[in-house]
Amino acid sequence: MTPTWDSDQDNPVSKPLGVIGWALVLVRGLILGTLVFGGLLVLLLVRLVERPLFGLRRPWTPFITQFVCRTAFFILNVPFRTTGTLMKQHGAVVANHSSWLDIFALNARKRIYFVSKAEVAKWPGIGWLARATGTVFINRDPKEARAQKGVFESRLNAGHKLLFFPEGTSTDATRVLPFKPTLFAAFFSDGLRDTIYVQPVSVIYHAPKGEDARFYGWWGDMEFGEHMLKILGARRQGSVELVYHSAVKVSDFKSRKDLAAYCESQVRSGLENRLQKP
Repeated sequence: MTPTWDSDQDNPVSKPLGVIGWALVLVRGLILGTLVFGGLLVLLLVRLVERPLFGLRRPWTPFITQFVCRTAFFILNVPFRTTGTLMKQHGAVVANHSSWLDIFALNARKRIYFVSKAEVAKWPGIGWLARATGTVFINRDPKEARAQKGVFESRLNAGHKLLFFPEGTSTDATRVLPFKPTLFAAFFSDGLRDTIYVQPVSVIYHAPKGEDARFYGWWGDMEFGEHMLKILGARRQGSVELVYHSAVKVSDFKSRKDLAAYCESQVRSGLENRLQKP
């Protein structure tokens, strides 16, 4: 299992929510919960028809996921914006990982399928959502590398755009950790190397005015429930920004390490450049 990253600094201190904050938690939480689980119900019903007709391909249900994720930011009152062009070629997307909010942010703009550690499938609530939306679960075990490569190939050949977090863990939203080249190996198989592209994406969180720059980061031993309450109850929100860098063809790189290093440099530069701007 990949260890979680932890900061050498003290975690941000959460301010008391107060009466208004708890009221926001109640209202936003109720609406958001209805949206997410209502959307899940609709998705499962549509999937009953979609699956026998199209099998592995999902021409309809990703639009439901995208609608739910876009609407979630409206409910939270968190401005969401993107720059760059979405790739049209077959392939994968790689991004930095800072928060559980990444799932909403990356799904809101692009129809993708996450690649996640197997433990997530067992998490109450989140695991069900992940399974329903087509998440690919993997065990980080070298013995299963061949089987996992086969899964990646079948999904990519079906036209799915898989989303990887090559850092292997989440951070505090102010940095990018070294990209692990292991998952890039699947892209270099004979069936994919010459046909697919990889698009790096920088996920940037701008903290609310007056708050710690790490406000939206979720890492280490932070409790999910406590972090969610903080976001739901925030009177003033910051914003989320995605920067889509140019997609690159896998065959233009000699090895998985070269591809991983290139994607890491693009994602890091996008994050650092945007965080320096007001």
